[in-house]
Amino acid sequence: MYPIELVTPMAKDLTDFGFKGLNTPEQVDEILQNKEGAVLLVVNSVCGCAAGNARPAAKMAMRHSNRPEQAVTVFAGVDKAATDKAREHLLPYPPSSPAIALFKNGQLVHMIERHNIEGRSAQMIADNLRDAFDKHCA
Repeated sequence: MYPIELVTPMAKDLTDFGFKGLNTPEQVDEILQNKEGAVLLVVNSVCGCAAGNARPAAKMAMRHSNRPEQAVTVFAGVDKAATDKAREHLLPYPPSSPAIALFKNGQLVHMIERHNIEGRSAQMIADNLRDAFDKHCA
């Protein structure tokens, strides 16, 4: 577990933008099992690629005209039970943080793992997400 004073600004980077922070397994199930509409999930992290690439990309993508109805986040290393539950919904993908996933009608339809985030610009990741939004949220 990370010190709360370390992670609070990192979590607020998304929640201040409108992402809903999910802190319990029940909240995760309630949102991700939603059978209507699209949900963007960000598995947040303290790593540099979350700060430099994943969080900025998710925020850029959510400015797109086609976008999910909901944007949510869990914080790896902080909300362990919520993150573990989110990762169950991300199977068959292995645990990854950061990670960004798109769900449509309760089904995982697009996944960006850490290895797809590292070494790519926030703009490249946002473009990838926008393409997924155009396919699944139009």
